[in-house]
Amino acid sequence: MTPTAIGAPLNIANGVLEFARATPTVLAVQDGERSLTYRELGERAARWANALNDLGLPPGAHVAVCVGNRLEHPEIACGVALAAMTMIPVNPRYTPAEARFVLEHSEARAVVVEGALAGLVADAARDSGIPVVALDGAEGALAYDALLAAASPVAPSPVVDESEPFCIAYTSGTTGQPKGVMISHRSRTLTFYQAAAEWGLGNGRVSLAVAPMYHGAGFAFAYAPVFTGGTVVMLPKWSPEAMLDLVERHGVQSVFLVPAHAQMLRALGAEAIAARDLSRLDTLYFNAAALPWELKQWVMETFPGVAVHELYGSTESGIITNLRPVDATRKPGSVGQPWYMTEVRVVDADGAPVGNGGTGELYSRSPYLMRGYFKNPEATAACTTDDGFVTCGDLVRLDDEGYVHIVGRTKDMIVSGGVNVYPREIEDVLATHPDVVEACVLGAPSETWGEEVVAVVVLAAGRGLDADALVAHCRESLAGFKIPRRWSTIGALPRNAAGKVVKRDVPLPA
Repeated sequence: MTPTAIGAPLNIANGVLEFARATPTVLAVQDGERSLTYRELGERAARWANALNDLGLPPGAHVAVCVGNRLEHPEIACGVALAAMTMIPVNPRYTPAEARFVLEHSEARAVVVEGALAGLVADAARDSGIPVVALDGAEGALAYDALLAAASPVAPSPVVDESEPFCIAYTSGTTGQPKGVMISHRSRTLTFYQAAAEWGLGNGRVSLAVAPMYHGAGFAFAYAPVFTGGTVVMLPKWSPEAMLDLVERHGVQSVFLVPAHAQMLRALGAEAIAARDLSRLDTLYFNAAALPWELKQWVMETFPGVAVHELYGSTESGIITNLRPVDATRKPGSVGQPWYMTEVRVVDADGAPVGNGGTGELYSRSPYLMRGYFKNPEATAACTTDDGFVTCGDLVRLDDEGYVHIVGRTKDMIVSGGVNVYPREIEDVLATHPDVVEACVLGAPSETWGEEVVAVVVLAAGRGLDADALVAHCRESLAGFKIPRRWSTIGALPRNAAGKVVKRDVPLPA
């Protein structure tokens, strides 16, 4: 396709190829005892691109990728882009039925999968008549390494419009079937460059890939280092101990986490963390879910001298806001102000701007926005304004300086007795109680009030549910109509791949 941009079009493969030429011997990817220099990463990506062409896939073909955080993930993504094809991430935690939906809806023409996960996609691939390429080998599948060995190491150079999607990322499906979010080369490339500007990514900098790369944010924060000439260390499976091991062993400087990771790090105890040499760690950025103020204080106290950024964004809109370290203690509970090149609009139920001090639905406009939902123009139109702003249905409050505070989602807002109740406010208060690890506040049907506020809490080890104590704690900070009327406990809140709580899967208290 002829590029619409003047000059060389932006492409997520460009950074890898540029540093394969400029710094060929620099370490690009570390995965356990395996590693790749930039020369090796660039060559393997080129071979994978040519292997896809050798399979007879046409330009623009959709290639499903069911691979966790491992050495091959960056080269697979880069190679798909080099072949002028589109990557379709598939969550390895899907059921076969969920994987089938994604493969069929996305019109995938091939799938690359870890050998141990081949059974997840085998039936759907067979029924669709598409080839399966397996890392580590799998019965009936083509061998990934053999395809690379037989392919040319010379990178193809197709012309790809930067507005074309480099991937179609399927949302986690917290409501209904997942939707395929088309994310362009331009969107992600600009994200990588701005991440380099914000967090110093680039030559000599080491980052750790913690969040799963099959999710949008996990991919962005793991691929940005190799796009900008740095090093990414792979954490194949999350555990707080494994994360600290890798930070210490490889001198990791930047780590992207979600609040649940911080909860598990805290559970290790202060002594376990203090015993590590984390002296090179200088940046933590959090995203995906609300970071309660009490937990954020723990992070800042436990990792002194480490800059803590709190981001807000979505698959559809990319990074929207950032609360930078300079404002961390001045603006508790805020996710900051608009990120680079981003405009934010907050409107009430009638679509009128609310202004500072108001609460409403947040819309954003930036170069990071999706191209739309694949094969779903109705859903695209429903969340997009005529002048190009997109909403994900989040409700926010603007303080007197215009800083954004997340209060919930439009679909999660509780209307009790005609009054709007925002779950996030109550959850934040509950998180400050010493018995509570985290909380989920929901609206339950009520004959009297329409909905009533209820709470499901995860308790600290060895603690029992004392509803009276929790009610008394809430009354110190909340109006009476916001106090949960019913309570229950749960061992862990259900989460999707992004670390967000799936509220529809949380059982209501009896």
